[in-house]
Amino acid sequence: MSRRVYLDHNASTPVHPEVLAEMLPYFGEVYGNPSSIHAFGREAREGMDQARERVASFLNVSSQEIVFTSGGTESDNFALKGLAGARGKGHIITSQVEHHAVLRAARALEAQGFDLTCVGVDEFGIVDPDDVRRAIRPDTVAISIMHANSEVGTLQPIEAIGRIARERGIPFHVDAVQTLGKLPLDVNALGIDVLSFSAHKIYGPKGAAGIFIRKGTKMVAVQHGGEHERRRRAGTENVAGIVGLGKAVELRGREMHAEAPRVAALRDRLWEGVRARVPEVRLSGHPTQRLPGTASLLFRHVESESIVLGLDLKGIGVSAGSACTSGNVEPSHVLVAMGVTLDWAMGAVRCSLGRSTSAEDIDYVVECVEPLVRKLRQAMPVGAA
Repeated sequence: MSRRVYLDHNASTPVHPEVLAEMLPYFGEVYGNPSSIHAFGREAREGMDQARERVASFLNVSSQEIVFTSGGTESDNFALKGLAGARGKGHIITSQVEHHAVLRAARALEAQGFDLTCVGVDEFGIVDPDDVRRAIRPDTVAISIMHANSEVGTLQPIEAIGRIARERGIPFHVDAVQTLGKLPLDVNALGIDVLSFSAHKIYGPKGAAGIFIRKGTKMVAVQHGGEHERRRRAGTENVAGIVGLGKAVELRGREMHAEAPRVAALRDRLWEGVRARVPEVRLSGHPTQRLPGTASLLFRHVESESIVLGLDLKGIGVSAGSACTSGNVEPSHVLVAMGVTLDWAMGAVRCSLGRSTSAEDIDYVVECVEPLVRKLRQAMPVGAA
């Protein structure tokens, strides 16, 4: 294998060298517990405080509104269960295309007696704000809609939904794991009360993430123990990971504005190249309202796992739908919600580009896809199509 091309940045990203360099002291000489009041603890606390300030500055919020967690999944669970728990009972609104961290947290709350409405999407995967408005009830306690879908890349009309939530006085949670550091994000302009984000999607470490909780938003803790994170999330903090998260956010603030159009051009180059060479292929998600680096390709009458494995033999890393559900033979719940038929949905391959992706990488992938798909289709049983 001579060439390696990584096109799975929505699943995880390589740690930026500057992020790693900033984290290294916290694996060695800076080892104190940040809750300790002696010099060793204060030194660790300073690194964590700086990270909190960096995240807050990026979001244009107060550092006291930032809580660190262990991952996007924990942040999403904290958001829904924290909002619901503060109100005791009631109704929750989310969408059919959310990440499983939101959907399964919502289902868990439903099992505890909360009512749940999952609004649908159109053929591009977009939620209609009017559907959210119509779903609101007098006892609605939270609305949770993702900023961008990790599988198809579609961006949701967050500003319009946020305006509706604010008009009705309902807390609004947004899963921004796929957008923080990739696109401008103003929680105040968008009307967001609670925001989830994660480090390893933006060239930071795994195991470090956070949640923005607007001052005055009623939340209960879902993890109990010590007094950490202003009593909102118990447990000794992952100081090295948090330092890495802060540095990653700072770097994205400097780099994302130039990187977004470059990556979007490469994404379009990939789609145009594949479309020109491979018959019966579609781009799923919205054609323009999408993440700059995400291309979700649907190959008709081919199993996506076979494409992923075939490209892997060529040194190319892509995903069959979302990484968290890889291995399942069922079609993506996102594509099902979008009305994609089984013959197309089973051939879904997600290519997500990043800061190191080059035009040469894209051309190599296009060169490898066509013969692979042709070979797989030729090997299909007669009548399978």
